[in-house]
Amino acid sequence: MAAKRATPVNLKRRSRLAGEAAAAIAEVENSLSVDPDETGAAFFDVDNTVMQGASIFHLAKGLHRRKFFTTRDIAGAAWKQAYFRIVGVEDPEHVAEARSAALAFIAGHTTTELEQLGEEIFDEAMAHRIWPGTRALAQLHLDQGQRVWLVTAAPIEIASIIARRLGLTGAMGTVAEHINGVYTGRLVGEMLHGPAKGEAILALAAREGLDLSQCSAYSDSYNDVTMLSLVGDPCAINPDAKLRAHARAQGWRIRDYRTGRKAARLGVFTAAVAGAAVGSVAAGTAIRRRLT
Repeated sequence: MAAKRATPVNLKRRSRLAGEAAAAIAEVENSLSVDPDETGAAFFDVDNTVMQGASIFHLAKGLHRRKFFTTRDIAGAAWKQAYFRIVGVEDPEHVAEARSAALAFIAGHTTTELEQLGEEIFDEAMAHRIWPGTRALAQLHLDQGQRVWLVTAAPIEIASIIARRLGLTGAMGTVAEHINGVYTGRLVGEMLHGPAKGEAILALAAREGLDLSQCSAYSDSYNDVTMLSLVGDPCAINPDAKLRAHARAQGWRIRDYRTGRKAARLGVFTAAVAGAAVGSVAAGTAIRRRLT
């Protein structure tokens, strides 16, 4: 049987339906779009907040695999990484020692070299460690038209890579000095850690015209109470014991995405130490470049 030929009436009807469908799609898209929120923003710590573990640890491990430095160079940092992974609390003395070691490791290397390796290492060791729950929270702020920054003691290079890969606005991190693209082995200022994060956020808020009472902040560590206390909407993510107690006392939101991990903490002690001994180390927080 011959196919039914389209009549002018049918063509007209089809065109009208197509037009209505296009209009419906446009209406849905318009309803989903929101105006930019010029005064609200969100600030996220990185380690154990956005991603599982310490970003500098994963970076150092990847650099070690690429013979960037020797096992002997980093052997002293193995226990410090195991301690951080098990206890979940940063030791200021460990942080300072790791910083000095990392600065020595990178002196003479180029920023281009570190950035290229950082991209590779993110893909192989970090991407799958992003907490889906925290990622969803960041996306929620973006969907509301707000800007989202990472604020971390980690190297600005790796912080910027994580922010870019997650589609965030940007990152603030610790900065290592370089001259003509070559690291000198010195920091620019101090580590972006503890109260320094609060100062960085205040400076950013002044520059960007943010109303901190309309902003949110997320962290796992009591070390970041200064940052969390600056905003109107603080939230403890995977909090350490001290931050959890403080958040409860203050009525802050608490989110924990570490399902099943707490009960297994003692059970992974031996494995964590063994993993650290073969190169799982925190090499410091100083593979950085000057912020632009």
